[in-house]
Amino acid sequence: MQTTALTNATVFTGETVHENCSIVIERGIVRRLLLNGCYTEGTAAVTDVKGRVLAPGFIDMQVNGGGGVLFNNTPTVESLRIMGNAHSRFGTTAFLPTLISDHYEVMRAGLDAVRRANQEAVPGVLGIHLEGPFLSAERRGVHDATRFRTIDDEAMEIITSLRPDLVTLITLAPEMTTPDVIARLCSAGVIVFMGHSAANYEQCQAALNAGASGFTHLFNGMTSIAGQEPGLVGAALEPGESAFSIIADGHHVHPAAFRAALNAAGRGRAVLITDAMPTVGSREKAFELYGKPIELREGVLRDWRGSLAGSHLNMIDAVRNAMHFAKLDCWEALRMASCYSARVLGVESHRGFIRPGYAADFVELDEDMSLHRTWVAGKPIPAM
Repeated sequence: MQTTALTNATVFTGETVHENCSIVIERGIVRRLLLNGCYTEGTAAVTDVKGRVLAPGFIDMQVNGGGGVLFNNTPTVESLRIMGNAHSRFGTTAFLPTLISDHYEVMRAGLDAVRRANQEAVPGVLGIHLEGPFLSAERRGVHDATRFRTIDDEAMEIITSLRPDLVTLITLAPEMTTPDVIARLCSAGVIVFMGHSAANYEQCQAALNAGASGFTHLFNGMTSIAGQEPGLVGAALEPGESAFSIIADGHHVHPAAFRAALNAAGRGRAVLITDAMPTVGSREKAFELYGKPIELREGVLRDWRGSLAGSHLNMIDAVRNAMHFAKLDCWEALRMASCYSARVLGVESHRGFIRPGYAADFVELDEDMSLHRTWVAGKPIPAM
């Protein structure tokens, strides 16, 4: 059994920072964490990280594609391998491959690919994010409204088919279903977020009371806050236990709105996501969704109508942008990319922190917050 020791590290556990530390890894798991001390036993393969920061690896809850592939177009295990490898070069060590609204047969193929990826131990695949097709045509964004459905018995069977072995997150419009259906999904272990919705505040509150626990890409594809109608944004920012994901690229959300949201919500509720498309980790500048072109221009992806169509964002850039937009210290921005997402997804018992017994998934950062390399299950991957 190969033992690896990472020494001379500044370790951010997800809670506290410690200098001159060592992490001992066996079989992809953190076995020992030597705080303020060096590994001197001499039986492990030692890597000196030269004082750089080791922080919990990033967990991205919304990855549509990467490395030149879009999961909707090729919902296969190989696509998941390519996506995971592409995003790992930007610090992502675990992710939810995301299906944009599509037909049931595509959903079944995507779920089967995730199931097989788990059986084959494809690194980083935690489960699936089903973004639709149970959404509002009024707030559809890039989604094809002709594929939208209501949640019937067949849909319920599809949505719950990965539980309890793998994470399932679904984004739905609460006005397109009922609190009873939401309660059934939550009882089956599905994480329910609201998004791509024209719901009013009362409908959001009913969904939260039924067990929904968050909001997908705050501000985008949802009713905005207003004096007489708080909408989804108002419901998301109201004090409570719900979380929200947010895209920190400066295009989906203005930096001032990003800053205001974090100030209103307080710590622990905002989770960074990329909403990444195939261009991340690829030289490709264009791809097709629903058989129509999406093009990358000046760092922004737009569809054939000129609307935003996912993002070209990666997680290390999201962390740095969050620091800049909201004047955060690096530790809080790192939590938004790891600890908080782990808690939202219910995997905080083994991911999202650097602790004995946890996955040996880290980002290795230089003083300027540039990514030196990523460690996935104890194996180094150079940064892009």
